[in-house]
Amino acid sequence: MKNLNYKFWFVALLVGTFVLNFIQALFTGVMSDETYYMLYGAHLSWGYFDHPPAVAFLIKISSLLFSGALGIRFMTTVLYSFTLFFIWKVIDEKYADKEKVLLFFLIAYSVVMFSVFGFITTPDVPLLFFTALFLYAYKQFLKDPSLKIVLLLGIVMAGLVYSKYQASLVIGFVVISNLRLLRNGRFWAAALLGLFLLFPHFYWQYIHDFPTFKYHLIERASEFKWWYILEYGINIFLVFNPFVFCAIVYIIIKYRPRDLFERALYFLIIGFISFFWVMGIRGHIQPQWTVAASIPMIIILYSRMQENKKLKNYAIKFMLPTLFILLIVRVLIASNSFVAAKIGFEKTHPQSQLISKVAGDLPVVFVGSFQGPSKYHYFTSKKAFSLSSIEGRYTQFDIWQFEKQYHNKPVFVCAEVPGRSKKISEGGITIDGFVTSSLQTVNRMHVDFEIPVLQMRQGDTIIMQLSVHNPYPFTIDFHHPQFPVKVSAVFFNKDKHTFQQVGFDSPIEQISAGDTIKRELRFTVPKLTKGKYQFGISLSTCICNSLNSKLVKIELK
Repeated sequence: MKNLNYKFWFVALLVGTFVLNFIQALFTGVMSDETYYMLYGAHLSWGYFDHPPAVAFLIKISSLLFSGALGIRFMTTVLYSFTLFFIWKVIDEKYADKEKVLLFFLIAYSVVMFSVFGFITTPDVPLLFFTALFLYAYKQFLKDPSLKIVLLLGIVMAGLVYSKYQASLVIGFVVISNLRLLRNGRFWAAALLGLFLLFPHFYWQYIHDFPTFKYHLIERASEFKWWYILEYGINIFLVFNPFVFCAIVYIIIKYRPRDLFERALYFLIIGFISFFWVMGIRGHIQPQWTVAASIPMIIILYSRMQENKKLKNYAIKFMLPTLFILLIVRVLIASNSFVAAKIGFEKTHPQSQLISKVAGDLPVVFVGSFQGPSKYHYFTSKKAFSLSSIEGRYTQFDIWQFEKQYHNKPVFVCAEVPGRSKKISEGGITIDGFVTSSLQTVNRMHVDFEIPVLQMRQGDTIIMQLSVHNPYPFTIDFHHPQFPVKVSAVFFNKDKHTFQQVGFDSPIEQISAGDTIKRELRFTVPKLTKGKYQFGISLSTCICNSLNSKLVKIELK
C-alpha cells in the first residue's frame, strides 16, 4: 500500500510538472534563439551551422501539432517530464514514500537552470534528456552489460551527440572516471554503434567543410579578459541556485564516492564546471553550457539527503523558499512584464510589425544578424534572410543561402546604408531600410590569392596574383546599377578590421556563372600599429562587407 502511495504522488507531481510547463510554454513570449531554431525545424537536415539536429526534430514534431509558441515548445514540455522520470529511475528508490518523492521534486525544481529547460526550447533540452538516459544506461551497464543494455548505451550516446557537442564531455568524464571501460569490449561495441548512428551527421559536416567544429573550436575564441573568469564563477553560483551549489560543494568535500557510478557523477560535476572555467581564457562562457551537470547534482543531493538529516533540513529551510521566488518569476515571465522583456521573452515584436508594414510582401534582407530574420518570420510569417558580414559571424543562413532565390529581384533591405536607406518611425519604433528592384549579393564569391611576403611595412606596395570564382548560377556584374562590387584588402587585428583599396592590372567587369577570372592585384600597406594581423580579401556591396578568401597570418614591421 505504501508503494502504491508513493507511485501515486510521483505520477501526480510528474503530470503536474507537465501541465505547469505546458501553460508556461503557451503564455510565455519566445526568445530570439527559439525563433532561430524554429527555422531549423522548418528546414530539416542532419546538421546545422551552430548545433546538431536534435532540436530541429523536436520543433518539427511540435509544429505538426501546434502553432505559435507551442509549435516550438510542446515537445520540450514532454521531454522534460521524461527527463525527470529517468532521473528517478537512475536513483532507483525501492523504499520510497510520499516524503521522498516530494524531496526529489523539491531538489529538481530548485536547480534554476534545469527548471528553465522545462518550457524553453534549445539544444539543451534533448541534451538533458539523453544525459539522464545515458546515466540510467551506464548504471545498468555496470550491473549487467547485457546485449540489450549495450544497444541502449550505443543509441543513447548517439542521441547525446545529436543533441549538443557537450555530449563529448558527458561521455568523456564518465570514461575518465572508470578507465577500465577502455578495456571493455562491450563498451567499445556500444561506442561503435553510436558512431555508426552518427554517420549521417558527420557526413553532413564533411560535405559542408565542418562549419560547426570550426566555429566552436576556432572562430568563437576571443581576446582574454579576467572578467570572463570572474563572471563565470558568479553565473554558475546563481544559475544552479546558490543553496543547491553550496550543498553540492559540501557533499563533494565531505563524502567520497561510494561506487563507480557515484564516482562518475562526481567527475561530471567537477569536470563540467572546471572545464568551462578554464575555457574562460578563450572568451565569454555561457552558463547554460554546464547544464548537463545539473542531473548528477540532483541525483547526489537526493542520495546524500537520505542519510544526512541536516542536509534534508537544509533543503527544506533554504531550498523550499526559492521555489516561491521561482514561481513568482515564472508568473512575471508569462505575464509579459518588464521582467520578461529584460530576460528576452517577447510576445510581440513591434519592430517586425513596422518592417512588415513598410516591406509589404517583399522578402526582407537583414545584415549580420540571425535574430532579425528569425523573429521577423516568426511574428509575421513572411520571408526573410540574413547576409553575414566581416563585422559579425557566419550563421545557418550562410548554409541555406536564401539570397540566391532573389537575385535581380525586388526586396526590402533592412539596414542603414548611407545615401540609400531612410529612417522610418512609428509608435516610438525606428527602422532603417530601402526597397530595391534588383538585388545582387556577393557573399558566396570565392577569392584565392598568393601573398608574396608575410612581413610588411607601412607604405609598402604589395603585388599579388589572385583568382575570383563565381559559384552562383548567374552572372555577377561588378558594375551593377544598384549593387556594384568593390574589392578590398582587409587587415584583421582582434575585433578591428581595416579595409584598404586595391587596384588591378585590368578591371573586372562581369564574371559569368561558374567562371573564374585571374588578375594581378596591387595595394599599399595602410598606416597601422605594428604587430601581427590576419590578412584577407573582401568583396563588398553597399549592404555589407563579406569575407571571400582564406585568412593568412602576417606581421607589420
